[in-house]
Amino acid sequence: MPPPRTRARRLPAQLSAALLTAGALTALPAASAHAAGSVVKVTGGQGDWQLTVDGRPYQIKGLTWGPSVADADRYMPDLRSMGVNTVRTWGTDASSKPLFDSAAAHGIKVVAGFWLQPGGGPGSGGCVDYVADTAYRSQVLTEIPQWVQTYKDHPGVLMWDVGNESVLGLQNCYGGAELERQRDAYTTLVDEIARKIHAVDPDHPVTSTDAWVGAWPYYKRNAPALDLYAVNSYNGVCDVRAAWEQGGYTKPYIVTETGPAGEWEVPDDANGVPQEPSDQAKADGYTRAWGCVTAHRGVALGATMFHYGTEYDFGGIWFNLLPAGQKRLSYYAVKRAYGGDTAHDDTPPVVSGLSVEGGADAVQAGRDLVLDVRAADPDGDPITYEVLVNSNYLDGGKQLVSLPFTSPGAGRLKVTAPDRPGVWKVYVKATDGHGNVGVETRSVRVVPPAVGGTDLALGRPAVASSFQQSYGDCPCPAANAVDGKPTTRWASDWSDPQWIRVDLGARTAFRHVQLVWETSYAKAYTVQTSDDGQNWQTVRTVANGDGGVDDFDVTGTGRYVRVNGTARGTGYGYSLYEFGVYD
Repeated sequence: MPPPRTRARRLPAQLSAALLTAGALTALPAASAHAAGSVVKVTGGQGDWQLTVDGRPYQIKGLTWGPSVADADRYMPDLRSMGVNTVRTWGTDASSKPLFDSAAAHGIKVVAGFWLQPGGGPGSGGCVDYVADTAYRSQVLTEIPQWVQTYKDHPGVLMWDVGNESVLGLQNCYGGAELERQRDAYTTLVDEIARKIHAVDPDHPVTSTDAWVGAWPYYKRNAPALDLYAVNSYNGVCDVRAAWEQGGYTKPYIVTETGPAGEWEVPDDANGVPQEPSDQAKADGYTRAWGCVTAHRGVALGATMFHYGTEYDFGGIWFNLLPAGQKRLSYYAVKRAYGGDTAHDDTPPVVSGLSVEGGADAVQAGRDLVLDVRAADPDGDPITYEVLVNSNYLDGGKQLVSLPFTSPGAGRLKVTAPDRPGVWKVYVKATDGHGNVGVETRSVRVVPPAVGGTDLALGRPAVASSFQQSYGDCPCPAANAVDGKPTTRWASDWSDPQWIRVDLGARTAFRHVQLVWETSYAKAYTVQTSDDGQNWQTVRTVANGDGGVDDFDVTGTGRYVRVNGTARGTGYGYSLYEFGVYD
């Protein structure tokens, strides 16, 4: 099976930045004893395994853990009410004890992770040379067993999970034959760590998580000390069984992340960005995933589905069961799957339709954007709406920004479109006043507002005080700002002042200017005219520019029109996609 597309899913908030550094496992406390520690075993034989805790069968009905450790006592009772018996973490250190304590107090156990670089995606961790970096190998071989010694008798521990998605993630560091050497070296190190853990703690199994079953041959070949395998698999989770059967494996497995299709698995929508599943489709994704896990009896020993998180951002809306603490259809789907009592639950509003009046492919910047929303609450609760936008596909921003709206009636919500061209995500949030939320999202392509008349600057000669000759998508000469292409730009040096001017060819009257800024915009600038390119007259002054599209009427006459920037809005230079001058 080929590896999945590179994942954009960010690490959960509780995985501290310290775990991604070479010194992540330092500052070990003295070991503490817990007489109530459990004995956890993988028992049985080929195709007929089970997990036991103190001799009793134990099927993992789990979720990955997202909230702050400090909030563990707040959320553990809710997890128990869902039928959850296990949570999974990505790192174990001194901060883990309150989570273990709270989990044990509420009858929940922890799949305790240990982070190994690089993790599953760009930015998740640095690239380690597992063939040659003996210092890193020595460090983790020393420190991970020390943390196991610290917590091995804690009643909250279920098993140890060494690494997360690094067999896949190493493709972001190496290629070809070297990638194969690194993957072999990494999984050999995992085996060494597993042996050391077993020497310290014979009472808890050891596994290692990766992002696709294509990693399992490496573990089969190089890591015989693992008690079981582990895989993160979302839309492909129902294919794991076939891969296990075809691979001739002799160990059971758990699914350590699963749920609805991820951003890397869905087709692109009409605006060329991943088409996010609906709330109902996401809920169905959890139900389907659990069904496929439990269908592989005697081999798949359970799952920790993704994600019991509260972040209310781009990734949180895609995966979290309770963003901002509000419960979604997916929350209740997991609760039903795990046997929680839902008989008396008030459930979320269902947003069954969301469309953009006039189409989502050409929404004019700064103009009215009208959404048609179809929503209903199963319990008859009144629905309160909120409209939010996100710029992830413009600049990587993850936050959601709430927009004021009016309601013209008949399920229509009217907002002002963002003023930065590009593809935005628009979200409609429907709440019921009982802690539940339905969320639906669409992408919209924001374009500069239409301007009547002729663009006198289009294709005319343009020069600038400076331009970037090589950086990112550059060279970025002045001509790019008057070529009529929304994806090319002029970019200046990173200093003040800077200017760009266009030669209209003859003295010409104009009545409108439209400037389409890239992220690096002008905070303060003037629009000027000249007949000779030497003597300038200011026809417009802007002192509080905020980027996006500056679209204004102006009265001017001249052969040359210049934008003279005096204060940048960022630490970079000035950057214009389009410089339009209209008659």
